[in-house]
Amino acid sequence: MSFSVDNVRADFPVLTREVNGLPLAYLDSAASAQKPNQVIEAEAEFYRHGYAAVHRGIHTLSAEATQRMENVRNQVATFINARMPEELVFVRGTTEGINLVANSWGNSQVAAGDNIIISEMEHHANIVPWQMLCERVGAQLRVIPLNADGTLQLDVYHQLLDDKTRLVAVTQVSNVLGTENPVAEMIAAAHQYGAKVLLDGAQAVMHHTVDVQALDCDFYVFSGHKLYAPTGIGVLYAKDDILQAMPPWEGGGSMIATVSLKDGTTYAKAPWRFEAGTPNTGAIIGLGAAIDYVTRIGLSAIAEYERSLIHYALGELANVPDLTLYGPADRLGVIAFNLGKHHAYDVGSFLDNYGVAVRTGHHCAMPLMAFYNVPAMCRASLVMYNTHEEVDRLVAGLKRIHQLLG
Repeated sequence: MSFSVDNVRADFPVLTREVNGLPLAYLDSAASAQKPNQVIEAEAEFYRHGYAAVHRGIHTLSAEATQRMENVRNQVATFINARMPEELVFVRGTTEGINLVANSWGNSQVAAGDNIIISEMEHHANIVPWQMLCERVGAQLRVIPLNADGTLQLDVYHQLLDDKTRLVAVTQVSNVLGTENPVAEMIAAAHQYGAKVLLDGAQAVMHHTVDVQALDCDFYVFSGHKLYAPTGIGVLYAKDDILQAMPPWEGGGSMIATVSLKDGTTYAKAPWRFEAGTPNTGAIIGLGAAIDYVTRIGLSAIAEYERSLIHYALGELANVPDLTLYGPADRLGVIAFNLGKHHAYDVGSFLDNYGVAVRTGHHCAMPLMAFYNVPAMCRASLVMYNTHEEVDRLVAGLKRIHQLLG
């Protein structure tokens, strides 16, 4: 089936909105994507007709809800080609998944004198947990620097690796620059030193197929809300042998085997060991619907359309006077820019007057802002429901701002 952006847009009710009397051009999906009717209705149907607490319930609704949740775990395993569904932990999002690894695996596997490698382009969620871990245990945090075009200095990366490297934690796709890092090569290099690798896939899974077995990463994390799924659900993948050896991080219901005030507590097998408390079952159902949705359209068709749209946008933006673009020419999903000496907040506010929604600020990437010596950037996200006409409106808005403000 050929890709039709009109058919896709018809599934997203919010795209019929007007903002300031103009049709909404929503170019902020890298922050959080809009939801199609199929996801909205799947979650609503669960709450209308199937809601119950999962696990241990003997009645029909509880058993059904539990089975539906586990069916989604199977779906996710197929979606990212995990070896088994038990390698997948439901978390609130990428941030919680990374913190789980840092506080469970990290606390037990990283010691004084060891080092962890991250990059200068990371989201704060893939910086701060490792800083905290290094402070706790006395490990060193090493940073892969950037080139001016927003790619990693891979020669320096190879120099940073040594026998004391316990973990490499890098983004697969930059949330600011759209840079797609050569993660397969980076993983292979890290494994030569016995280091594990965590990939932040929050900006990757919606743009093209992800195969964790082919990548051979040890950990992979992503958030549902960027994949057209509800807010408050995400996935941590970890290789089974690693996950089964990891100690629990949070304690409570559902993550135990037995609890005794006299003899202490024994824990459930992974992944349930890491799913303490009542899960966000409705959002899990929504995640399953979102995966069904993009799978039905076809990730290869989505990728082809989005790449052509990015190429078109970069060409048109090149005609805007005084515009600075950040990042490589070959990128996924996002375009970061500044207009002259105007603060990103002012530019974003003007664009909103024209019905164009972009993200402004440091994008939870302050080290990246420091590298480019700017306080903030504007960022336009382009996904499968965006159009050439919306790109034209962004470009026209920027030209109008330049004319008005100089």
